[in-house]
Amino acid sequence: MTPAAPPPVHVLLVDDDERIRTLLQRFLVRHEYLVTTARDAAHARRILAGLEFDIAILDVMMPGDDGITFCAELRASRDMPILLLTARSETSDRIGGLEAGADDYLSKPFEPKELLLRLRAILRRAPQGETAATPKMLQLGPMRYDPERGELWQGGDPVRLTATETQLMRIFADTPHEAVTRAALVERLGRGADGEPASERAVDVQVTRLRRKLEADPKQPRYLQTVRGEGYMLAPD
Repeated sequence: MTPAAPPPVHVLLVDDDERIRTLLQRFLVRHEYLVTTARDAAHARRILAGLEFDIAILDVMMPGDDGITFCAELRASRDMPILLLTARSETSDRIGGLEAGADDYLSKPFEPKELLLRLRAILRRAPQGETAATPKMLQLGPMRYDPERGELWQGGDPVRLTATETQLMRIFADTPHEAVTRAALVERLGRGADGEPASERAVDVQVTRLRRKLEADPKQPRYLQTVRGEGYMLAPD
């Protein structure tokens, strides 16, 4: 089996300007970054409660907590690199951002290519072990699954899973791109977390329900596949 490609760098982009968020997200995605956006610090906190990131890009001038305040908050609890964006270019503002713990500072307006170069430079300076140790998301089209937390997300919104669906996702995520037999699923589920005794038929029903949450077309599954004669397989992007 061909080794899976390393997961993309996951960027948290926080800016109250929707146009800038959209443009930067599209630009970074074209350069093979995974980008989650937030409109302000409060929105970003909700996202951070369920997802891990490799780097954050924060606008300084935002409603509510500004970028420098939010940068200091993140630095107190996380080792994630941080790049600040601002319309201000005064030396005192740059110093304030760096004192808050930012790794770099970019003044608006800027060329997206410059942002990309600064992003790459920051990531090169980041301790390699730190980045490698961060749990990576499994990308399932528009959805992301966090193997460590056992949480499924669509954009910034969590997707509710039942207890049995959560168990199934953990089992499949342990061995992505490898089929898990129905018998193995029955054994690992035991008496289902939803209270129903596990059986191959019960497993089939639970997989069908899970597909409704994962798939654009549950009748032609792309991510939770049936492998003929072997069982079921999670096939993330």
